[in-house]
Amino acid sequence: MDVFGLIGNPVGHSLSPPMHEAAYDELGLDARYVTFEPAPDDLESAIRGAEALGVRGLNVTIPFKRDVLEFVEPDELAGRIGAANTIDFSGAEPTGHNTDAAGALRALRDHGVALEGADALVVGAGGAGRAISFGLADAGAAVTIANRTASTARELAAEVPGADGRGLEDLAEAVTDADVLVNATSVGMEEDATPVPAEALHGELAVLDAVYRPLETRLLRDAAAAGATTVDGAWMLLYQGVEAFELWTDRTAPVDEMNEALRSRL
Repeated sequence: MDVFGLIGNPVGHSLSPPMHEAAYDELGLDARYVTFEPAPDDLESAIRGAEALGVRGLNVTIPFKRDVLEFVEPDELAGRIGAANTIDFSGAEPTGHNTDAAGALRALRDHGVALEGADALVVGAGGAGRAISFGLADAGAAVTIANRTASTARELAAEVPGADGRGLEDLAEAVTDADVLVNATSVGMEEDATPVPAEALHGELAVLDAVYRPLETRLLRDAAAAGATTVDGAWMLLYQGVEAFELWTDRTAPVDEMNEALRSRL
């Protein structure tokens, strides 16, 4: 039996196990997906132990996405982002990958959103914002990063090819000029709030909200009312899992079954 899993603290809320288990069942793979919750000081021991026990791959979540790079060899993208959410143990040494970027891009493309040459606005310069900004730039979009602390946005923009960083005071103007808008903050998760003024949204816009609980955030409701293309956060969650599955197994993921398993638990 092949063992895959998730390492983080806490991990009890994770939707990754049913999503990956659905893929194993659909393809008839003798595999299981389990969760591990080591103490922060035990991260290196947990990774070395998983490798020694023959675990095939691990997803990585809060608070370990940055720290894990000390104990794995990051691929080029994970190295630039400065975080890994996936570990592959198939080589001579564990390698770290970031599938959050690819998850966001696949979610947008799945909804018919063209990225090459697009003007993309990313709200939030934290972990998700970093990954998505690098992904969009690599896909050929011109990226603007907006953050509550403008200096943080500018610092990230200095790392992302061709990107611009700014504060939130002129967010409405930036949205008006954008083709793609991504909310990479937690706004909308705990309360019915949005980081973007509704009046700035327009019908030529594609809006991805990385928040997936609730599925229909206020931002997405406002965007739909404005005639924009909307992409809920479960699509990004799905496709980051699909990317990890395909990396580990070298098999085409059964996306429909994984999506059904994920959404049935939201």
